[in-house]
Amino acid sequence: MLDEMKRRIQILEEKFEYQEQTLDALNAVIIDQQAQLNTLEERLSRLQAFLAGSQNRSLESDDPPPPHY
Repeated sequence: MLDEMKRRIQILEEKFEYQEQTLDALNAVIIDQQAQLNTLEERLSRLQAFLAGSQNRSLESDDPPPPHY
């Protein structure tokens, strides 16, 4: 009976260790993904600002329209 309990405790400890390793790996993935998300959000903001500036510049153009208009 005692040997059976020791074996079961050993199995539980191994499963717990595996779960801890898995959790650590998943946390690392989440941290990496958050960093990528932050970078993408920053790039998107810069792109939106650039496009907004481009639209304003094209509306304020002093150039005459092309002859085909």
